[in-house]
Amino acid sequence: MIGKNIRLERLMDRENKKAVIVPMDHGVTVGPIPGIENMREMVNFVVKGGADAVLGHQGLPLHGHRQYGKDVGLILHLSGSTVWGPDPNAKVLVNTVERAVKTGADGVSVHINIGSREEAEMLKDLGEVACRAAEWGMPLLAMMYTRGPEIEDEHDVKNVKHAARIAAELGADLVKVSFTGEVESFRQVVEGCPIPVLIAGGEKMDTDIDILRMVEAAMEAGGAGVSIGRNVFQHANPQAMLRAIAAIVHEGETATSASKLLD
Repeated sequence: MIGKNIRLERLMDRENKKAVIVPMDHGVTVGPIPGIENMREMVNFVVKGGADAVLGHQGLPLHGHRQYGKDVGLILHLSGSTVWGPDPNAKVLVNTVERAVKTGADGVSVHINIGSREEAEMLKDLGEVACRAAEWGMPLLAMMYTRGPEIEDEHDVKNVKHAARIAAELGADLVKVSFTGEVESFRQVVEGCPIPVLIAGGEKMDTDIDILRMVEAAMEAGGAGVSIGRNVFQHANPQAMLRAIAAIVHEGETATSASKLLD
């Protein structure tokens, strides 16, 4: 466990055990959307804003990881699909733990859609990756979403807390889920999951204060941090936005006080 603990310290604050992660894996799913056309530039922006780690596919360390300045944790994403596929919710493995080790990654991640028609295959992949990650001392982040024909509301606390628990039961070290909308409901997710729970940012939000209030509520409920992509890298000032989010996660600021960092 020594290797895994050392790597986790590169992904999370070693004192408060919380993390601000910026995912940039969208290029496989939807292409070079605004904000990540130049990954190298955006990595620099988010590092200056206070990101603990960035997350992406193999192309991130090959073409856009740190070239200068302060270092940042690297999570290599191992699964993918595109919006053009017959079922975009059906994620398949596109990389391996062993390659992540050779690349110098500090962690790996997989995306699972509970409720998808291909749920069984994705759960099998999660279990296998968890076993390989354990052998190599590699932290595993499971992105657990409830999406599919049987899911009416992917933010429903009943669904979200089940998804989070699956990640813990199958060997993940961290889990990323959708926010359930309020402090009390999200507290149920955290209390039912023995590993750190991070919230996803979701679709681009209308206002900055909406994002910051979501982060504040998640932290009040006992969340371990955030994994927010589009609401950071598509912001007019990604560095300032991330600085405000990090102030809530790491310094206990409120959404109102953190919003002043955007001025």
